[in-house]
Amino acid sequence: MTATHTRPAHTAKQEWATGLTAFAAVMLFLVGLLDIFRGIMAIAEDDIFVTTRNYVFEWDLTGWGWMHLALGAVAVIVSIGLLQTAVWARVAGVAIAGLVIIANFLSLPYYPIWSVVMITISGFIIWALCVVQRGNLFDLSEERPLSDERQPSEERPSHRV
Repeated sequence: MTATHTRPAHTAKQEWATGLTAFAAVMLFLVGLLDIFRGIMAIAEDDIFVTTRNYVFEWDLTGWGWMHLALGAVAVIVSIGLLQTAVWARVAGVAIAGLVIIANFLSLPYYPIWSVVMITISGFIIWALCVVQRGNLFDLSEERPLSDERQPSEERPSHRV
């Protein structure tokens, strides 16, 4: 009995989709790591942040620190799932990036420039995760053999099982 196994050819669209997912995974990891550091900073040293009087969403800075620390830890975990192109990670990545945007908007008076930077990066993460169609993704943790990088016009040898 002879069977021919061929892998589908990689298209430019699939490469682009995989690249956007990798971008989102790395950026979400960085956002999570920076949020962890920001949370630790707010928990340990309240006096490095600007204090604003009469702010509607006024919390104790230690409370803000714990919130950023928790969001950062979850973002790092989700970014690892994004590297495996898991569907749950794409959904969770959009949700976490949205929560990071909200948290940074609410803490805008305490660290304004950094909050705007984090909001912008999180917006790009949401865009990268939403623009890619599910069927165009390849597992980022797989290493492709060199033979898969040939042009589609080249003939690939058939394998007998």
